[in-house]
Amino acid sequence: MTMTPYSILDLSPIPEGSTPGQALANSLSLAQHADNFGYKRYWLAEHHNMTGNASSATAVVIGHVAAGTKRIRVGSGGVMLPNHAPLVIAEQFGTLACLYPDRIDLGVGRAPGTDPLTARALRRDLQDTGEGFPQDVLELQGYLSRQADQHPVKAVPGMGTEVPIWILGSSLYGAQLAAHLGLPYAFASHFAPSDLFDALAVYRQTFRPSAHLVSPYAMVLVNVIAAATDAEARYLFTSVQQHFVRMRRNTRGQLPPPIANIDEFWNESERYFASQMLTCSVVGGPDTVKAGLHQLLMKTQADELMFAGQIFDHQARLESFEIAAKAMMSIADMPASSRTEAAAIQP
Repeated sequence: MTMTPYSILDLSPIPEGSTPGQALANSLSLAQHADNFGYKRYWLAEHHNMTGNASSATAVVIGHVAAGTKRIRVGSGGVMLPNHAPLVIAEQFGTLACLYPDRIDLGVGRAPGTDPLTARALRRDLQDTGEGFPQDVLELQGYLSRQADQHPVKAVPGMGTEVPIWILGSSLYGAQLAAHLGLPYAFASHFAPSDLFDALAVYRQTFRPSAHLVSPYAMVLVNVIAAATDAEARYLFTSVQQHFVRMRRNTRGQLPPPIANIDEFWNESERYFASQMLTCSVVGGPDTVKAGLHQLLMKTQADELMFAGQIFDHQARLESFEIAAKAMMSIADMPASSRTEAAAIQP
């Protein structure tokens, strides 16, 4: 079986009792380990007014991570484009591309990445509701293109760098736009899994080849929490489960430590809410993780998988991503005949 590329999405989580500075140091540490574990990309996500995440100045953190790694591609997963002028993003990522040639990705989304009040603080007004997102993407492409020197407004650095642009999404809208523009597509199934298969189908069936991409390239995001045993991984996963319940309660905060009994934390409706949002999760020991990732690959036929994994203890987080990497390598070594059963599973 051909090796499927695997990557990391990092929100630079701030564990309870820790600091943003330590979270950013942890992100660099994880990226350096990922560089050695065979990961293809290390993406950071833009969020605002969230005390549990340290990656709000996404381009700055990308530079921090790229400077401390050697091989791995570093990028955004993503930049929330309606929060910014496309020219500013072109200059930021053009600068990164000049500093770290052929290692920078630019994933863009149309959500604000925050609450309405903070969105107003970011944008000063809310006239841009994301409806101009396609035009913003085209403008951004223009600033980064090899023909940019013909434009009256130039991104310097930026023009001619052709930084790869990805469309990120959690609905059919992003799939349609990525297909129309002939761009690679990443689906946020790690927190919004319900439209995963419909979005992949729309993207693949309506894809139009472009100068950037001749055939569809779909990346699927999945939560992966791995440990030495299934029981230990389920214990670590309770930090993520608590985090999603806190979202529903509107009591967001720093990443909580794991707890022994999650059923004592949530009620039935909260359990249902968190379980639905976290459907696309693989949690367990090495064998369980291998089986879960293999099944996900067979069901989605993803061109690439990207792992999210918020774990309270940094050392446990490093070990989780190492186990996940070994699982992907092991899947690549599986004979084709072993794929029959998984391929028969329907979404």
